[in-house]
Amino acid sequence: MTLKKTLLALFLSFVVAFSFLAFVQADKNGAADFNLNQLHSPTHASLSAFPAFSTCTDQFSSNQSLEDSAAEAQNVLANNSTRAGIYDFIVANPGVQFRGICAGLGVAVGTAEFHLGVLKRAGLISFVRDGKFKRFFAKRFSHAEMKLLSALRHNTSRAIIAKIASTKSAGHSELASGLCITSQGLTWQMSRLRQQGIIQEGYSGTKVTYRLTEDYQAMLPRLLSCLGKAGVL
Repeated sequence: MTLKKTLLALFLSFVVAFSFLAFVQADKNGAADFNLNQLHSPTHASLSAFPAFSTCTDQFSSNQSLEDSAAEAQNVLANNSTRAGIYDFIVANPGVQFRGICAGLGVAVGTAEFHLGVLKRAGLISFVRDGKFKRFFAKRFSHAEMKLLSALRHNTSRAIIAKIASTKSAGHSELASGLCITSQGLTWQMSRLRQQGIIQEGYSGTKVTYRLTEDYQAMLPRLLSCLGKAGVL
């Protein structure tokens, strides 16, 4: 009887020891798998521990996005010769009106509207409103530059701006007589230019004087050169 109890006790001890060893081995295997997963499949949290790496990946994504946008823009131009011609015409004639594009290229109104829409969505052109018209530009101009170029496309506004720029400051009476404009007509023109922020009004004693704002004074020579001999459409 005592022998049987002894054998049973030994058997149970063997079973417990074997189970414990199996549990320890399984735990080791699980830990190893977890470490391998961390090495080969880093989580978002682990990436945040390496800011330099995250910055590099963000920069790569940004550069890739810019390259994709540039490639898409090139495809927009390469896929249609009429569209490419409209774009080149706008580049050569910054601030041209819609009707100027149609007349200059002999393009139908509907065709021009369609291709201008494609170019705008592709980010290749922009426009500003000039009264009831739109004036179109390649994307290299700022909003302020587009406003000044739009004003320069009007004969009277261009003459006023050029005269004021040459003298730095001009009185209302001398400006009206020098440009053969009525006082009322000059007042209307100056009101528009002031609203656009191109001209500033001041006083010399009791006389009204005008001058270009500092930013527009600085950009005028370059934009006049850019406009060249372009027409006023």
